[in-house]
Amino acid sequence: MSGNEAVARGAWEAGTHYATGYPGTPSTEIIETLSGYPGVTAEWSTNEKVAFDVATGVSLAGKRALVTMKHVGLNVAADSFMVLPYSGCIGGFVVVSADDPGMHSSQNEQDNRYFAKFGKVPLLEPVDPQEAKDFVRIAFDISERFETPVLLRTTTRISHTKGVVTLGEPVTPSPKSYETDIPRFLVPPFARRLRPLVEERLERLQEFSESFEYNRVEEGDPGVGVITSGVAYQYAREVLPHATYLRLGMSFPFPVAMVRRFCERFDQVLVIEEGEPFLEESLRVNGIDNVVGKQKIPLTGELNPEILAHAIHGTPPPKSYADEMPIPPRPPLFCLGCPHRGVFYALKKRMKAGVVALGDIGCYTLGGLPPYSSMQTSLCMGASVGNALGFAQATGDNGDRKAVGIIGDGTFLHGGIPGLIDMVYKKSLATLVICDNSTTAMTGQQQNPASGKTIAGEAAPRVDLVRLIESIGVDFVRVIDPYDIQDLRKTLSAAIRHPGPSVVIARHACLMIREEREKVREPIRFDPEPCNFCKACYEFGCPAIDWSDESGPIIDELQCMGCEMCATFCGPGALQPAEAVGLALGDGAS
Repeated sequence: MSGNEAVARGAWEAGTHYATGYPGTPSTEIIETLSGYPGVTAEWSTNEKVAFDVATGVSLAGKRALVTMKHVGLNVAADSFMVLPYSGCIGGFVVVSADDPGMHSSQNEQDNRYFAKFGKVPLLEPVDPQEAKDFVRIAFDISERFETPVLLRTTTRISHTKGVVTLGEPVTPSPKSYETDIPRFLVPPFARRLRPLVEERLERLQEFSESFEYNRVEEGDPGVGVITSGVAYQYAREVLPHATYLRLGMSFPFPVAMVRRFCERFDQVLVIEEGEPFLEESLRVNGIDNVVGKQKIPLTGELNPEILAHAIHGTPPPKSYADEMPIPPRPPLFCLGCPHRGVFYALKKRMKAGVVALGDIGCYTLGGLPPYSSMQTSLCMGASVGNALGFAQATGDNGDRKAVGIIGDGTFLHGGIPGLIDMVYKKSLATLVICDNSTTAMTGQQQNPASGKTIAGEAAPRVDLVRLIESIGVDFVRVIDPYDIQDLRKTLSAAIRHPGPSVVIARHACLMIREEREKVREPIRFDPEPCNFCKACYEFGCPAIDWSDESGPIIDELQCMGCEMCATFCGPGALQPAEAVGLALGDGAS
């Protein structure tokens, strides 16, 4: 099993009643896998805070709840995460945070172990898929024993590596039920009374951590001591196979007495951890100074055995695998037939008129790369709306610059709605373009409230974006098909000229959705006679179009999806749908 599949299995074996989260690499597969197990309800939520709050409600009702997210998702859920320890929970409550060292699919590199310390909740770090499974059940037991949420922190390599996992049978948790207790659960008026209880619980968790069975010493060379946790343990074992290890499965609360006894055995102890000096700081703050950590171990990026060997033994630094053979660079591109391509082609044309496109998180972020280079910012989920509002407020209606926010349908529901409300409230001159492709595409076509389907593919109520936006008070709302480039450009121009907030919904389903992939589309045909060699079709950036200075565009029929975007802006009419040049449907199909 992969680590994510193992977490899902562990949740099922632990008798989880309900699981929810928001998709994001490297955590996505947990909810997807868990949705296939019987007896547990697994669903996507609108965003991570909503997911956390829903899971909290399940826990208050006495049932076991799991909530999953990638590391930046915990930032979104942090408001709830920081308060729940005050009241505590009833049914077991486990939060899975999947960190992304090296930023393989993330906009930042953050170490969420600090969230456990910040929120004063226990932290578990598995070292392989087996522990990923086992730790979920252990986390639920700890949660119910101490009436606290538990943070299970994985990383990209734990989430996606595969290993042999010994399976168990599901358990039936002891029944629990909600009983009215206003001084406990009505936190704001009673927070001062609850605060000392958080510290008292932390003291009991500290004692528990000292004897936790997965905080253990693995004897080896009596002259070499190593303290480590998580996936860094695996790398350390490869580089220092004979060392004596203190491996921490529960790294917060920090088992001070156990660690002190371990360090007293050595003149110097090596602290090997990926990311921030979380363990090292815990050692030093408790007066344990015979340690070497980030003086040797890199602070940024992922670790691996080669990097670790270079840091410890001074071996040659690892070479990039890309250096092993002359592979030409392959920059990231929109998928063939992607409707976002039309949006950014149109925006690129508007940049000459001073338009500034402020973007968001999604596969449409590729619009900031060549050949479009038309989305100039991308910070975090939902930021585009507020960024566009602020940019418009700063520049005013001086005719020089026009702020356009770019956001996807799922991201708009996740974090864009409050910004649009503020845009209306402040009578902004900004425009918002919603790239509605009927799915959460970047993380693998997951469902969202605008897709009209559940995680199981069943029909669900579909958010009507037009009615929603109109209800906020936007009086300029237009829905266009981004395949129609001319209509898109005309509508975008009108939206930008509108004397108030405006919204353009560029709606066309993602071609990676199975039903869309299975539709038969004829490739575009090239008629050389009217071609004026303007190269506009080639500069459009479609991977199916190559160029010959002698003969003009070359259409790769194996790649062409027949989206017709290139044909809609071909002035001379040299590019035509197959039917337009007299071909019967199906002739020449690849």
